[in-house]
Order: sequence, then C-alpha cells, then structure tokens
Amino acid sequence: MNQHPQHPYQQFQPPPQPPRRKHTGLKATAAVFGVLVVIGGIASAVGEGDGSPKADKKPAASAKQKAEPEKPAADEKKETKKLPALARRGLQSAQDEAQAAGFYTLTSHDALGRDRMQVFDRSWKVCSQKPAPGTHATDTEIDLGTVKTTEDCPAKDAGPVKTADGTMPNFMGKSVKAARSALDSSVSLDATDSTGQGRIVLMESNWEVCSQTPAAGTKLDGQPVAFKAVKFEENCA
Repeated sequence: MNQHPQHPYQQFQPPPQPPRRKHTGLKATAAVFGVLVVIGGIASAVGEGDGSPKADKKPAASAKQKAEPEKPAADEKKETKKLPALARRGLQSAQDEAQAAGFYTLTSHDALGRDRMQVFDRSWKVCSQKPAPGTHATDTEIDLGTVKTTEDCPAKDAGPVKTADGTMPNFMGKSVKAARSALDSSVSLDATDSTGQGRIVLMESNWEVCSQTPAAGTKLDGQPVAFKAVKFEENCA
C-alpha cells in the first residue's frame, strides 16, 4: 500500500517558543515619569496664578515709602511774548496786530457801559486794553475797551457789565440793556419813556436810565424792577 509523501512544508515544525517576559519595569518607570511631569506642570501653573512673588519682581513698598506722597512734576514754563499798545487803533486792526504778536485769546466790550455788541469790528475803535502793553504769557486774555469810530473815548472805561450781587446796583446813566444784563434773567423788568411821549424802548442799548425802582442798595428778592429812560442824545426829563 503506497503512502502519500509528506508535504515539504510539513516536514519541519519549529519548536514552540517560550512566552516572552513583559518589561513591566520600563513601562512603570515611564508612567511614573509622566505623572511627575504633569504634577510639576500643575504646580508651576498654580504658582503663577496665585500671585506668589517672583524672584525678578520688585519687593513691596515699605510703609514709609507708601506714606510719602509722589513729587509733582515741574510746571512747564509758559511761553511769553511782547503785547503791543493797541489803543487808538481800529478794533479789527488791533486784533490782527495782537494775533501777529502771538496772542489769540481776545475779547472786547463797550467802554461806555452800554453793553453794545461789537458785531462789525471795523465800526469800532480801541480806547483801552487790559493787560497793559508789555511782556505777557501768550495764553493771557486780552480785553479791549471800545467805542464806535464816530464816538469819543470816555475819560474812564466803564468796563464789562458786572452781575448784581443780591442788591440793586445804581444804574443811573447806564443803558437799559446794561441794567438788564446785570440783573438775574428771572427778574421782571419794565422800561418806559421818561419824556412822556410814549415811545417804546426797543433798542435798549440806546436808552439811558434816568430813574429806577427799587433804589440802589435795596435787597433783591424777586420784586419787579422799573426804569424810566431817554435816548442817550437826550436829557433826562
């Protein structure tokens, strides 16, 4: 009885290999190292976030240093220039000259105390100035007392209208407009023609106060105010 020949691949059977040992020690070491790295990172993050002082930070100020106030910075020196004499010039020319000299804070008022507005600068001339000519800081306000070019300058500048301080001022010889400007806007004010002609006091800066009620020096407590007036070129009746 013929036997089948064995398959050539079945002739050699490799011996069974013994089971490999697991290198548990290396893996355990790596795991421990990883845990240490994570713990170190957490500790570093906590150290940065809890406000703990660092070696490169400045130490906290002592109680004495906290008590000492900071020294203020030295004031910057203001620029100064020479303000020219501006009297007897037209208002527009005076303003141009002041600006050319380096002064740009300019204002003007009616030197006669009538509280007229200098709407057209070329229609007015300068009678006085404050401050006087000389060296001043360039941010100084320059106030020019003026009258119309057809008028004479007063012997004394009436100055800007001042607000009443709770008592009735003496408005005799002042314009009705100046009186109104000096009084509180809530005051009831009535101005009538002193000549008896019944003219309406429209342009109040052209009307001169001849009499007033209440009298000068009276305490102002909300009572009405009344004026009798004539035009400035007229005489009080």
